[in-house]
Amino acid sequence: MKDMIKLDGKDLAVKLKLNLKEEVNRLKNEVGRVPGLAIILLGDNPASKIYVNSKIKGCNELGFKSFGYFLSEDTSEAKLLELIDELNKDERVDGILVQLPLPKHIDEKKIIDRISLNKDVDGFKPENLGLLMLGNDEAMSPCTPAGIIELLKTYSIDLVGKDVVVVGRSNIVGKPMANIMINKGATVTVCNSKTKNLKKKTVEADIIVMAIGQPKFLTEDMVKEGAIVIDVGINRTHEGLVGDVDYENISKKASYITPVPGGVGPMTVAMLFVNTLKAFKNVNYIK
Repeated sequence: MKDMIKLDGKDLAVKLKLNLKEEVNRLKNEVGRVPGLAIILLGDNPASKIYVNSKIKGCNELGFKSFGYFLSEDTSEAKLLELIDELNKDERVDGILVQLPLPKHIDEKKIIDRISLNKDVDGFKPENLGLLMLGNDEAMSPCTPAGIIELLKTYSIDLVGKDVVVVGRSNIVGKPMANIMINKGATVTVCNSKTKNLKKKTVEADIIVMAIGQPKFLTEDMVKEGAIVIDVGINRTHEGLVGDVDYENISKKASYITPVPGGVGPMTVAMLFVNTLKAFKNVNYIK
């Protein structure tokens, strides 16, 4: 078997951002403004704060305009909906991101539904997910699945005819990931941590996407020689950050594998900016 190739999301994300920065500079001269991203955070969850600050920093690096809203955890649902209504009308804002998870007293579905379709840069609205299922290129893809597809494309990994197992069925990773891969010609099986005989399914897969949030859940004996392994998980353990995949041992068998950190994570953030630029171009009728 040929040597394993690491799917380097960190390196690709840097290249994508350089291209975005060049395009934003060009569009600024043409349109007279730059893409604007509004980011809303409720509460002071340390991990969420890190994510939000990294997105604001990314906006500044790329020449985007960022609008940060740091609200207290006890902010009412009505107040949050009021803010989203204001941002929907604000012509400087092309994308609205509400950092999840939200406090328990707020209905996440209601908040996502309130965001204008053309500003749904997370791709979480039912309309966008429906367009995605239909294979419509106008859909705003959720950032993690979009980042994975970009990685596979960059490394010339063709999905046509591949047997794919997606472990995880969330609305933001598992389900959209499965739909995108089906539309690209793969044969897809969607599993979860309670699937019967999971090993029997993963060991036959050409590509495995792990997204269940359980440290090192996928072990070497669950993977066939030469498989392509995509690890979406980010788990904080006493060993530090680890994925849903036993990277050290599976990397000896896999043909391609994403590391954690430095694999899918940086691509997820990069695709948020890609989606924001797409929203900006849509509203300005730029192809």
